[in-house]
Amino acid sequence: MISSIFTVSNGEVKVLLIKRKNNPYNNMWALVGGALYNNEELEAGMKREIKEKSGITDIELYFSGIFGKVNRSPVMRMVATSYIGVIDKEKVEIMKETLKTSNADWFSITNIPKLAYDHNEILNQALETLREKIGYTDILKSLFPNGFTLPEIQQTYEIILGKEFDRRNFRKKLLNSGMLSDTNKTVIFKGNKPAKLYKFNAIKNKNVF
Repeated sequence: MISSIFTVSNGEVKVLLIKRKNNPYNNMWALVGGALYNNEELEAGMKREIKEKSGITDIELYFSGIFGKVNRSPVMRMVATSYIGVIDKEKVEIMKETLKTSNADWFSITNIPKLAYDHNEILNQALETLREKIGYTDILKSLFPNGFTLPEIQQTYEIILGKEFDRRNFRKKLLNSGMLSDTNKTVIFKGNKPAKLYKFNAIKNKNVF
């Protein structure tokens, strides 16, 4: 089981990596992951591994893919189930060292080192999954627990998707998607006049962007 845990910070998409203590791939960076116990459900096992190797306990997971190349592990036949999650890194304290890891840190997706196993491939797929899901799910809700303005959410979409949107078209698509609810609250955004606060409302079946 492998998880790509993403955040958005300082204008960049970042992913949590851990440094391995054990062979194979001792002292190499890797995505958070581990083996499933015989008595565990997949998602429960993934959340246990995330807690054990990072200290994160409250995260919603989304399926990303299955990776089963015969030679993906030099030790034994291994099949990996991949998940993604999004958190606000300012709201969690990452464990830097555990029984099986010697470090943990956030890496910009534009500066990823060579990872253990096939984790670079898994991360690339995870990024595609993230970019797909922000168009029709509430996967970004943990970044805005108190709601968000339309300029804030547009900026976040642009950072993740790596492209700019026309302000009017973006707002029209998002407001017409049914994904948002008006909180009936306002906030000052970047010193401008008060802007409405919204929250994610629903999961759609069709990608908005």
